[in-house]
Amino acid sequence: MATALSEPVSVQSALDEKRNGPLSIPLETPPTSSTPVANPVLTSQQQSKYDWLLERAKSWTEVPSTKEKNGPLTDSERMWLSRECLLRYLRATKWHEQEAEKRLLGTLTWRREYGVENLAADYVSPENETGKQVIVGFDKHGRPCHYLNPGRQNTEVSPRQVEHMVYMLEQSVELTPPQQEKVCLLIDFKTGAKRTNTAPGIGQGREVLNILQTHYPERLGRALIINVPWVVWGFFKLITPFIDPLTKEKIKFNEDMTQYVEPEQLLPQFPGGKLDFEYNHSVYWPALQKITNERRAKRIQRWEAGGKHIGESEDYLKGLTPHGVATANTGPSES
Repeated sequence: MATALSEPVSVQSALDEKRNGPLSIPLETPPTSSTPVANPVLTSQQQSKYDWLLERAKSWTEVPSTKEKNGPLTDSERMWLSRECLLRYLRATKWHEQEAEKRLLGTLTWRREYGVENLAADYVSPENETGKQVIVGFDKHGRPCHYLNPGRQNTEVSPRQVEHMVYMLEQSVELTPPQQEKVCLLIDFKTGAKRTNTAPGIGQGREVLNILQTHYPERLGRALIINVPWVVWGFFKLITPFIDPLTKEKIKFNEDMTQYVEPEQLLPQFPGGKLDFEYNHSVYWPALQKITNERRAKRIQRWEAGGKHIGESEDYLKGLTPHGVATANTGPSES
């Protein structure tokens, strides 16, 4: 590719690249027109609950496990316990700090037992050869656009399909810019040439939904869904009882999606989309790994430089602010 992947793939540089053909790598930065939605300033009561949860997290000596995975917190797990992470769990539990603590520990256990940090790109790569999941572009609030294309399904039902979903969600989270914690899911149920039924099985659907709601709380900014056939409508009716009310409000079916994503950031498979993109696995997959690996390495470097603190600011880890919680006066704001 003509574009050097060691440099951020800005909107303009990516659009310039299209002169030689469609874009085939992820966009790395949102357009300057995007406006992140700021979290409300914490009340004094909410700040007290956060302070309590932070002290509890600092006191944890090991991650519990019934699968012989218990042991002391690793550095990567301590870094995962950022200020914003703790606040996400508090918001998800409606500020019940004991419940937030329980859920945080539950997610730490799940991440370790599931092997989230050990999911390898080469292992899940076959699942994405047809581009059934693509992360490209950003919505109007700067959330990474994570496309799911069930009609491009290329494998039979297996645990690796769910592991692939988790892996890609981790990459989307890695691509969230400063001042942004959430992702935008865009799901196109248009059937493929070899598939007439794009609905996952109810068991697998419930598993994915449970993972998203339980272990990625407050990560979904919006879910935009089109081309919903009757079989899939039936599937959604089956899983609706398992979807929490706040999540339901974020799901939009068959609307004008340019309300939420600028046309230049939206793939043409969604009406009104103008982002000229063509999935080429041999180009896209290594580009995605390079971008996210470099971001992760910089985040680790900043965390170590900041003193390896539980409750570190994600904006500091992402490079927006020059100082971490050890030296900066973060005040009572969530962001």
